[in-house]
Amino acid sequence: MGFVTPDYGTIFWMFIIFGIVLFILKKFAWGPILKALKDREKSISDALNSAEKARKEVAGLKASNDQIIAEARKEKDIILKEARDIKDKIIAEAKVQANAEAQKGIEIARQQIIAEKDAAISDIKKQVAELSVMIAEKVIKKELENPKDQDILVKDLLKDLKLK
Repeated sequence: MGFVTPDYGTIFWMFIIFGIVLFILKKFAWGPILKALKDREKSISDALNSAEKARKEVAGLKASNDQIIAEARKEKDIILKEARDIKDKIIAEAKVQANAEAQKGIEIARQQIIAEKDAAISDIKKQVAELSVMIAEKVIKKELENPKDQDILVKDLLKDLKLK
């Protein structure tokens, strides 16, 4: 059996053709392929960075939203507390005003009752005085029919006036 030995010229031309193919591949194929791989790697890295940045923004927005919601709840609680305080204040003022009006009405009624009582007492005194004068007039007319009784009555009246 014999070994096939290639000719040195064939080996030489095979190396030159391999070198040319290698040069052409390097010049026209590997450059664009490596460039495409680097671009792809860069776009993937950028996408990952963008995704991480977006994740952080979403986390920040969530925290911000949570903070905004917490602040909104605090404001709602403050507004509700203020509304309750205002309601209680209005109710208290209405009670005070109602009590004042009631006291005023009671005082006016009391003054009217006193005025009417005084008027009634004054009217009764006036009527009693008139009746007394009428009775006294009739009694005096009857008793003073004779002059002797007149002298006695005048003396008694003068005595009563001195005592008082």
